[in-house]
Amino acid sequence: MRIGIGYDVHKFKEGRDLILGGVKIEYDKGLEGHSDADVLIHSIIDGILGALGKGDIGTLFPDTDIKYKDIDSKILLSEVCKLMKDSKFKIGNIDCTILAEKPKMREYIPKMEIIIAEILETFKENINIKATTTEKLGFIGREEGIAAQSAVFLDKE
Repeated sequence: MRIGIGYDVHKFKEGRDLILGGVKIEYDKGLEGHSDADVLIHSIIDGILGALGKGDIGTLFPDTDIKYKDIDSKILLSEVCKLMKDSKFKIGNIDCTILAEKPKMREYIPKMEIIIAEILETFKENINIKATTTEKLGFIGREEGIAAQSAVFLDKE
């Protein structure tokens, strides 16, 4: 078994859709970033890459490369899944936490888990997503952005 930890954070930006876990969340702002700024998927990507010993999302998909401008992060996750399979690993399980004061995530989480499981070719039961606030503390508490962290466990195929 291999273990990786992922973390990502993006600030809010007016005029963008809010995408988390591949799901469009109803909210008045989105997240700023070179891609679609899906912090949840980005944290999972970093966790998988960490478990594989393959660097991080910025190394594999640099924000200096125009081909990744506004790219759907589900596409990036799919590429990382191919890399994982080529390395003869599969998902053991993934445990994630979204840190956001607003919006509330509860109704969106089941769909996020399904989407991520499908992309990673694993069972939905292997994907666990939680959401919490920071009790109005820090940049998240001031509603300036969202962060996500993921613990990824890979098994040898």
